[in-house]
Amino acid sequence: MKGLVLILLTLISTEILAQSYQESIAKHREHYKNEFLESSNSPLKKVDLAFLRFYEPDENFKVNCTFKKSDNVSPFKMMTSSGKKKEYYKYGVLSFQLQGQNVELNVYRSIDLMRVPKYKNYLFIPFKDATNGKDTYGGGRYLELETTDIQNDSVILDFNKAYNPYCAFSDGYSCPIPPKENHLTVSIEAGEKTFGKEH
Repeated sequence: MKGLVLILLTLISTEILAQSYQESIAKHREHYKNEFLESSNSPLKKVDLAFLRFYEPDENFKVNCTFKKSDNVSPFKMMTSSGKKKEYYKYGVLSFQLQGQNVELNVYRSIDLMRVPKYKNYLFIPFKDATNGKDTYGGGRYLELETTDIQNDSVILDFNKAYNPYCAFSDGYSCPIPPKENHLTVSIEAGEKTFGKEH
């Protein structure tokens, strides 16, 4: 009898945690939508928000990563969709397992944003994966971290928070193109999907 009670309690706890996670992702996405309405540079209006599409939250795409800081602090120029180049430097590398594969992603810092107090801790992770051009935007997607998120060379990376660059919604923007080092062979079926409206 005690064993059955423990099993039931475990199942209930697991269900509560799953619901809590789904709620946290739902709140994150609402905040994401609101940011479009608050930005003067936004490609979307309120009526367009109904066309934003996402995968269902999946905790399998919330991964624990090992972080290794880069020894090379020399800046380089990352290509953008407009043909212009923006200066970044490689901050480090994230290593993790996903779908039974060992995966690595480079983490970058923008030279321009480092000069802005609000974004001094901002880390940028542009990436491509096997869903691009199918369920997700062909030009890749982005993730963000803060330097303070990394503790003892470890950090959690949640692909459920992956989002589209502005170029996925409208022309006329200069969006960083994910470097080849961040082209993944796995399918990241998490985060934002292709915008549901033609532009």
